[in-house]
Amino acid sequence: MKKKKLFSLVLATVLTAATVLPCYGASTKEKISNAQAEQAAAQSQLDSIQSRIDELNSKKGQSEEYLSELNQQLDDLQNRLQELQDQYDAKQNELVQIQADLEDAKAKEEEQYEAMKLRIQYMYENSSGNGYMAMLFSSKSISELISRAEYIQKISDFDRDLMQEYEDTVDQVKEKETQVQEEQAAIVELQQQSSDQQEAIQELYAAAYQELRTYSAELDDAKSSESALVDEINSKADAINDLIRQAKEEEIAAQKKAEEEAAAAQQAAAEAEAEAARKQAAEAEAARVAAAEAANAAAKADTDTSSSSGSSSSDSSASSTTTGSPSASDTSSSSSSGTYLGRFKLTGYCSCSICTGQWSGGSTASGTTPTAGRTIAMGGVPFGTRLMINGQVYTVEDRGTAYGHVDIFCSSHSEALSFGVQYADVYQLS
Repeated sequence: MKKKKLFSLVLATVLTAATVLPCYGASTKEKISNAQAEQAAAQSQLDSIQSRIDELNSKKGQSEEYLSELNQQLDDLQNRLQELQDQYDAKQNELVQIQADLEDAKAKEEEQYEAMKLRIQYMYENSSGNGYMAMLFSSKSISELISRAEYIQKISDFDRDLMQEYEDTVDQVKEKETQVQEEQAAIVELQQQSSDQQEAIQELYAAAYQELRTYSAELDDAKSSESALVDEINSKADAINDLIRQAKEEEIAAQKKAEEEAAAAQQAAAEAEAEAARKQAAEAEAARVAAAEAANAAAKADTDTSSSSGSSSSDSSASSTTTGSPSASDTSSSSSSGTYLGRFKLTGYCSCSICTGQWSGGSTASGTTPTAGRTIAMGGVPFGTRLMINGQVYTVEDRGTAYGHVDIFCSSHSEALSFGVQYADVYQLS
């Protein structure tokens, strides 16, 4: 019956502690929930900003490619304009040469004309009558007549050939001059077309360049926002880790307090039970003494013996009661293993791209080389913090998990997979 009363008292104390414990640190849990909500909102904004950055990068790349194409077109047009200018200059030189040839032909015509005038003047001055006819009729023989006739014919043919040659030369020169002028006009037209194209492309280039500057400015703003959001998310993660650690500490403290209260209640119950037993023994002893004195006042020796025996029995009962009283349980969050942090979730990871993504094969967040049996990742505690887990001492050298979740570095991905998910008590070493 006494044991049932003691158990009921201890159970009531434990139930009271269990009722209070979930409420203990409720403010901290609310802060964690709020911080996680803020972090999720910031992450959502970050995802949106990163999508915008990807879109701007794509548009910027397209604009840069378009500008490169326009630059190539401008270079081609510039080269074309230079070629046309060279062709125009060549035609201009050719036209100058043609004009020089025309002047030579005209000069040659003047020479022929002057020579013809001299011949006619000579014949006129040295013959009487009408020129060639007088020369023919003044012949003294048939052979001389024929010779003079052939001479006159040759002179006439020579003059006619020279005249025809001059006319042909003039026609050719004029035709060539016309052709060169037409070619020059065509070149000028091509130059104008190329210049118009160049002007149009330059306008497109200016618009594309302005668009590229706009994209670049927007991209800079987006990256600035991204950096700010990343800093905010990291700050929230640190705050959440601190709050989780605080909640763990509050939970451990509440549990310790409940255990201490239960132990105190148990000790008080044991002491009350011992006191009741002592009182009951004293009352029984007094009753026995009174009965012995009333029964036989004459038998003093027997009464004395009975009193001595009763006293011995009382002492023995008190002694047994004291010896049987339970001691208070000593539950503490600290032990020889270090400061107890709580029961944490354990997982495994390695340096492959599946586990660490873009940081695969590199150093840890603290700059050390990850080593199996030593390196662990957890947030909320400084780098270099030593934790004892299942009798093994590890060092926090990496990040990636929140406080209360320990990621243990493994030498291979298969070992990390086989590790699975475990739970263990974690102690922080000084």
